[in-house]
Amino acid sequence: MYTLYYGKGAASLAVHAALKEVGVPYELVEVDLDAGQQRSPEYLRLNPRGKIPTLIIDGKPFHESAALMLMLADRHPHSNLAPPAGSLARAEWYELAVTLANDLGNNFRLWFYPSDLGASDEDLAFRSAIQLRIESMWAMLDARLADNGPYLLGETFSGVDLMLAMYMRWSRNMPRPATAWPALQKYADMMRARPSWRHITETEALTGW
Repeated sequence: MYTLYYGKGAASLAVHAALKEVGVPYELVEVDLDAGQQRSPEYLRLNPRGKIPTLIIDGKPFHESAALMLMLADRHPHSNLAPPAGSLARAEWYELAVTLANDLGNNFRLWFYPSDLGASDEDLAFRSAIQLRIESMWAMLDARLADNGPYLLGETFSGVDLMLAMYMRWSRNMPRPATAWPALQKYADMMRARPSWRHITETEALTGW
């Protein structure tokens, strides 16, 4: 049994979808981010950094969305989360997971929380630089999907697709969202139609994407 501490639409989203894809029993505990529950003493005992998500595995808390995706793939080798261990496709999968976390996850953190680097929402130069970084990733991923889709690994769905769908959703209110790129728009429609994505959207009461 897993227990996922999640925030609605937050970095827990891909992990929530992955648990549904694997088909294992799990429990959900919502952390109300607007109310600041991520900074409560109870939650900080599980995650001292006060971030989402936290996944309890065999009684021990683990963190970081990309790391949790790797853990779930390793613990459930016969699931559809990753190609077989030791294969070239698995190596590519690792590379994609780290790239998405570094080049989208980290930049989205700065987009939503510019104060992490001492900037503000009114710092237009800073926000333009972050926007450019994110949009350059959309252009690269759009070209990849157009040339070798429909998924990031070609014909095979995997957990990195859940990660990308999560990051794409985060862009929905940006000046140029991910769906402004044609291959990514087609990809978004495909991912939103997956049963796991429909399930988490309903369970977390998400709107707008």
